[in-house]
Amino acid sequence: MISLAQYEEHVDNAINFMWEVLPDVIMAIILLVVGLWVVKMINKLVHKFFEKKDYDPALESFLQSFIKIALKVILFVLVISQLGVQSSSLVAIIGAAGLAVGLALQGSLSNFAGGVLILLFKPFKVGDWISAQGAEGTVKEINIFYTKLNTFGNQLAIIPNGQLSNDNVINYSAEPIRRDKITAGIGYGSDIKKAREILLQICKDQGNILQDPAPMVVVGELADSSVNLSLRFWAKLEDFWDAHWYVMEEMKYRFDEAGIEIPFPQRDVHMIKES
Repeated sequence: MISLAQYEEHVDNAINFMWEVLPDVIMAIILLVVGLWVVKMINKLVHKFFEKKDYDPALESFLQSFIKIALKVILFVLVISQLGVQSSSLVAIIGAAGLAVGLALQGSLSNFAGGVLILLFKPFKVGDWISAQGAEGTVKEINIFYTKLNTFGNQLAIIPNGQLSNDNVINYSAEPIRRDKITAGIGYGSDIKKAREILLQICKDQGNILQDPAPMVVVGELADSSVNLSLRFWAKLEDFWDAHWYVMEEMKYRFDEAGIEIPFPQRDVHMIKES
């Protein structure tokens, strides 16, 4: 059993300890609140700086994320130091924690390195339409660890930077013009020259299709049930899909008017009557 004197002594020690650490705790809380406000203000200043300068939006997003995390780590160290943790002990703790975190988050470190490589070599930038890792869409944001795409259906695809920097990426916005390739299957009994003339005339009638380089039509394949003509033309990036859809629709109308058959899969069933 604890005597009354021992109980009072423990209470006095606890009160004295509270009075000793209370100022440090209050200062640490104040430092944390003020520090978070300063971090927020610095990020706003960085954002305003990039708004005034003509920098890549991807670089802005990446640096803002990096600065925010770095400042919060520094703030954490200052708050812990304010609570009385010795600098040498803190360095040892951070070193051990860094090693453990580094081993546990090897993928995240790979993503960080991938983000740096993307910003350095610029295989794509914010606003480009890319295809990578089974996703396709407009680059919305490049962060420290991930790149965000807006897909055709307005869905958000989040791809790790490590995979993006180490795998194939198709950037459809990299060049000012694109070449389309449309396959037009016609029947074996149809006139190839006439079909070619129709396709080339469609390209002339569509103002968004470039005439230099000139459109061309070649026999791409003698398939099982059709002669596959390959139409190839160039269009500016912003006009590409309008030209593509126009050609697809007009091709059907004009082939029908000219009596050119467009084969489709069909099966003949013969009934044999037993005698």
